[in-house]
Amino acid sequence: MNEKFKLFDFSQERVRVLHYTWIAFFLTFFVWFNMAPLKTAMTESFSFLTKGNFKALLLCNVALTIPARIIIGALVDKYGPRVVFSGLMVVTVIPGLFFAFGTTFMQLVISRLLLSSIGAGFVIGIKMTDNWFPPKHIGRAEGFYAGWGNFGSAAAAGLIPYIGLTLIGGEFGWRYAMAISSVLTAVYGVFYYFQVKDYPTGKEVIVDKSKSSIMPVSSWSGLYQYLGWTIPLYAALGLLARNLQKQVINGENMFSMDMMYMMWVGLAAFYFYKAYKIIQFNVPRLKAGIPEEEKYPFSSVGALNSTYFANFGAELAVVSMLPFFFESTFKISPQMAGLVAGSFAVINLVARPLGGYLSDKMGSRKKTMLMYMVGISIGFGLMGLISNYGPVVDGVQTLVPMYEGTWWLVVSILITMFASMFVQGAEGATFAMIPAIKKDMTGRIAGMAGAYGNVGAVTYLYILSMVDSKTFFFILAAGALISFFYCAVALKEPKGAFGEE
Repeated sequence: MNEKFKLFDFSQERVRVLHYTWIAFFLTFFVWFNMAPLKTAMTESFSFLTKGNFKALLLCNVALTIPARIIIGALVDKYGPRVVFSGLMVVTVIPGLFFAFGTTFMQLVISRLLLSSIGAGFVIGIKMTDNWFPPKHIGRAEGFYAGWGNFGSAAAAGLIPYIGLTLIGGEFGWRYAMAISSVLTAVYGVFYYFQVKDYPTGKEVIVDKSKSSIMPVSSWSGLYQYLGWTIPLYAALGLLARNLQKQVINGENMFSMDMMYMMWVGLAAFYFYKAYKIIQFNVPRLKAGIPEEEKYPFSSVGALNSTYFANFGAELAVVSMLPFFFESTFKISPQMAGLVAGSFAVINLVARPLGGYLSDKMGSRKKTMLMYMVGISIGFGLMGLISNYGPVVDGVQTLVPMYEGTWWLVVSILITMFASMFVQGAEGATFAMIPAIKKDMTGRIAGMAGAYGNVGAVTYLYILSMVDSKTFFFILAAGALISFFYCAVALKEPKGAFGEE
C-alpha cells in the first residue's frame, strides 16, 4: 500500500480497481441525468407535460436518492462495495426501462422516483476507494473517482440528445436513448462484479454483517446533533409530496391535499421511529462510556452535510435546469444547449481531482474546504449576472442575455466553468475528509453526507419552481456562504488524515 500513487500504472491492482469503479459511477450518473437534455422532446411527445410538470419530474429524479444513499451507505459497511454496486446497477434497469417507455404522468413519476436510487452509486465507490488507498492519497483517489465518474452527467447532456434526436431520431428516438443507457449500465454491473474485490490481498477485513445501520455517536452532543440532522432527510420528501400535489394533469391535481397530509403524517412517523432507534442504540453506549479511541466529533459530520448540501445539491439542481436555461435565454437548439450546459459538468474531469489533491497537499483539509465554499458563492453570484429580465409572457418572467452577441455566450460558458471549478472542487475536498473522520463508518457517513446533497437538490429545485433562474443562482450563492460560516465553527481538522496506512 506504500507504492507511489501513479494514476495510470495499471500494473497496480488498486489503480485498476479505481478505474473500474469510476466507470461504474460514470454510468450511474449517465442514466441518472438522461432526462434533462430531452425536455423539449418529452414535452412535445406528451400533451400533459407542462413546464411545471417537467420540473416536478426533475424533483422526483433526486428525491428517493435521499433514503437510498442512507440505506446504501449502511449496506456497504455491512456487505462490502462490490456486491452492492453491482446489484444497484443491475436492479435499476427495471425503472429505467419503465420510464423510457412510460405513457402517463403517474408512470413517469413512479419510475423516475425509483430510478433516482441509482444516484446512491456514488457512495459505494467512496468506500471502495477508501478500502484500497492510504489516508495520504485518499484525497487524490477519491477526487479522481468522483470527478471522472461525475462526468457522466456532462456526457448525458451532450450524448443523450445526439443519440436520441440525431442518431436514432423519429418519434421514439428519445425513448431508445434512455433505454440504451439503462441496459448498458446493467451489463456493466455484471462485469464489475467479476472484475473487482473489496480489499487488497492481505488487507481483507471480516465484515460484521450484524452491524447496525445506525451511526454510533461518542457524546451526548453528538446524539442531539444526529437527531437534528435526520429531520431534513424526511422534510425534503415532504417538499416533494407538496410539489407533486400541485401538479395539474388534464385539469386535476395529481392527488388531493388530504392525501398529501397523509404522506406528511407518514413521513413524520418514519422520522420518530428512526429517532427512537437512534436513541435506543446510542443511549446505553453513552451511559456505559465511550472508549477514547472510538470517539469522533459528530459536528464534523454535520458540517460536511452542510457543504454537500451547498455544493453537490447545487450541482444536481444546476445540471437539471442548465440545458433549458441556456436554450431559453440564448434561443439555441436543445442539442447546442446540452453541449453548452455540459461545460458545467465537464470541469469535473479536473476540478474534483484537484479538490482532493489540494486537500492532500495544503496540510489542512478544513482550510481547503473553507476556501472552496467561498469560491462557490462567488461563482454562482457571477452566474446570476449571465441573464437579465425580459418581458413577462403569459404571466411567466422570461430571461434574456445580459449583453447581445455570441461573445456573451462564450463569456457565460467561461463563468459557468469558473463556478463549476469551485463546486466540483468542494465536493472533492468534502470526500477527502469523510474517510478520516471514522474509517469503520465511512459508508454510513458518506451515505448521510451524500443524502444531504440530494436534500440540497430537492430544496433548491423546489425553490426553482417558485423563482426565475436568475434569482435562483443568487440563492445558490447564499447557500454556499451559509455553509462556509457553519464549517468555520463546526468542522474539526481530522486526526491521522495524512497517514501512510
